[in-house]
Amino acid sequence: MKELIARCKKGNKGAQMEIYKKYFHAMYNTSYRILNNQYEAEDVMQEAFLAAFTKMDSYKGEVTFGAWLKRIVINKSITALKKYKQTETHSLEIAYESSDEEIDNSVFLSDDLNVKVILDCIQKLKENYRIGVTLHLIEGYDYEEISSIMNISYDNSRAIVSRAKGKLRKMLIDNSEISLDNRFKRK
Repeated sequence: MKELIARCKKGNKGAQMEIYKKYFHAMYNTSYRILNNQYEAEDVMQEAFLAAFTKMDSYKGEVTFGAWLKRIVINKSITALKKYKQTETHSLEIAYESSDEEIDNSVFLSDDLNVKVILDCIQKLKENYRIGVTLHLIEGYDYEEISSIMNISYDNSRAIVSRAKGKLRKMLIDNSEISLDNRFKRK
């Protein structure tokens, strides 16, 4: 990978294409989960790769290349979301009842849940919840990183993720109850 990155830094188009092929699916998925729009996610992903290739000299190897590129994609996705947002702006909710409060993640680990159902439910969350829970549960960022990415306080990032998990849990429970009801009606 180091050799490939070195070739990219020299502007080698073949090396850029190899990197693009290696990462485009993951970067598209990351952008799509934030934007919830296929076409905007494709555009943002392309812009992110262009930005990465033009700023290759700034990649110092302190983190993996994929993590560096993902950060570019996330930042560009959030910028695009703010820029192209057509719905009413929601203010971020700051109140957080207890700093020790944590949501039990077991509902997210159930064997009965289909990954597609979980991702569909995440896409239905309001914007700041969707971004927060995506960054935390799917992308693996901690609260401090989320606060930096979303430009909010640490406590606010914890509150958003906590509330998003709560809403997601409720949606998944409601969804499973609907599925069970439908199974019994068919019999």
